[in-house]
Amino acid sequence: MRLSGKILIMDDELALRQTMARILHQTGLETVTAENGEQGLAYLESTRFDMVYLDIRMPGLTGMEILEIIRARHPDVPVVLFTAQPDLNSAVEALRHGATDYLVKPLKPEMFIEKTQKILFARQKEQRKREIALQIEALQAELKMLETQEVDLKSAAMPAQSAPAVERYIKCGALVLDVHAHRLTIKDRVISLPPTSFDYLVVLARHAPNVVDYQTLVAEAQGYQTEPREAQELTKWHIHHIRQAIEKDVRNPAFLFNVRGAGYRLVTD
Repeated sequence: MRLSGKILIMDDELALRQTMARILHQTGLETVTAENGEQGLAYLESTRFDMVYLDIRMPGLTGMEILEIIRARHPDVPVVLFTAQPDLNSAVEALRHGATDYLVKPLKPEMFIEKTQKILFARQKEQRKREIALQIEALQAELKMLETQEVDLKSAAMPAQSAPAVERYIKCGALVLDVHAHRLTIKDRVISLPPTSFDYLVVLARHAPNVVDYQTLVAEAQGYQTEPREAQELTKWHIHHIRQAIEKDVRNPAFLFNVRGAGYRLVTD
């Protein structure tokens, strides 16, 4: 996998900023530098970065304050701190508040390059895994559609028989799920969801407002049994998609709640 990315370097020492930028340029990476926290945060609001290097001692906003703001506004961006030896305790504390890692000054170029490549590789690998997962979902949806068409053709060729009615619409508060069309509407507004994530929402809606455990979610939405840990990991990704679709603020959900260690519950009333 060829590494690429844009790195933001935030440090008040001009010589250090220039040295770090030059080293990263030599590895084929794009860099932007900021001399203080305010300037760096402004860059983050206008530009997409794959990684941030942040000095723990900064004029104005401190490194810890800047880290807290980045974690609140850009939770997926890795942040690596660099610090002098006396600040190691602060660096360890920053790890507890969401920093990805830290480096000790004076920086060694080989360590700096290795750390950058390791974090970017992990980030790109996760992005690629998500892309592949979405592609698999799309293929599964297409396969399901083809199988449905095949069943419809066979049914058309057979004499009509009485069959139990299948519930097409599920209504939970303002949410209306069309199970046949795989369509979600909220107050007459059509909401886009990946097919498998829609199936997870259907399961949650059918059980609402009760808690649905991870294994039940996977079994009813995807049709196979898993170990509890695997079921939790599978479910987490689809819950992320559902929250992006139905919640105004994904960090403070109003409808879809996590019951720690048990599962999820959908509450719409």
